[in-house]
Amino acid sequence: MNDIKIKNLWKEYGDNIVLENINLDVKAGEFVTLVGASGCGKTTFLKMLLGTEQPTRGELLLNGKPIPSEPGADRGIVFQKYSVFSHLNVVENVMLGEEFKESPILGRCFGKKRQAIRERAVALLEKVGLDHALTKYPSELSGGMQQRLAIAQALIKQPQILLLDEPFGALDPGIRSDMHELILDIWRETNITIFMITHDLSEGFSLGTQLLVFDKQRHDPDQPNRYGASITYDIPVGRSRKQSISDIQEKLTTQQVKQND
Repeated sequence: MNDIKIKNLWKEYGDNIVLENINLDVKAGEFVTLVGASGCGKTTFLKMLLGTEQPTRGELLLNGKPIPSEPGADRGIVFQKYSVFSHLNVVENVMLGEEFKESPILGRCFGKKRQAIRERAVALLEKVGLDHALTKYPSELSGGMQQRLAIAQALIKQPQILLLDEPFGALDPGIRSDMHELILDIWRETNITIFMITHDLSEGFSLGTQLLVFDKQRHDPDQPNRYGASITYDIPVGRSRKQSISDIQEKLTTQQVKQND
């Protein structure tokens, strides 16, 4: 089990309060989607799950223990901007994580160990539909192919939790649809826990089993950073989602107008 429990979580940078009083329970194997206005702390929240940012107050627990304060193999991440290495070909990009794990100084393995890592990488690339492009370089790949490569990079270490920071936002609609099918296939097959940020509310509902809306409940026009965002909606995706979409879309639109004024 890889249950996540968050209690009274705050994140502050000096006088700037980004997140306040976050409370959340996520069971292992859930697909959690996060929506909300730009700048409301969604990426900061993901970074705390990853371990690159630490809570200012409160608890962030994985199986009852604090999530490590640094990234680990149990948590993989995929960004909107492709995090691939331009000087390595496709299969080398995927192998790199395992090679650094086995050989931290050289970042490269040899002999049977390298062959075993390569076989795992090839199997993973086949799963994401890139087995025909093993020797191509990132510059030779389309945006959708690069994002498939980034997903394979994140999965090579078999993480318990996969963090997706708007991974499909820059893709064309047709390619996004293909990527939706891919990530759902991976989620169903591995039973991995996924947290995904999206600005597309329909995408959040169609992919997630649990949708979180981040928003500021308190505002001070003279001190805009005085209050942070919290989770204003925590919705198990179900039959009532059409009404929920309408309610949330209206709230998010109103909030965006306030921020632009």
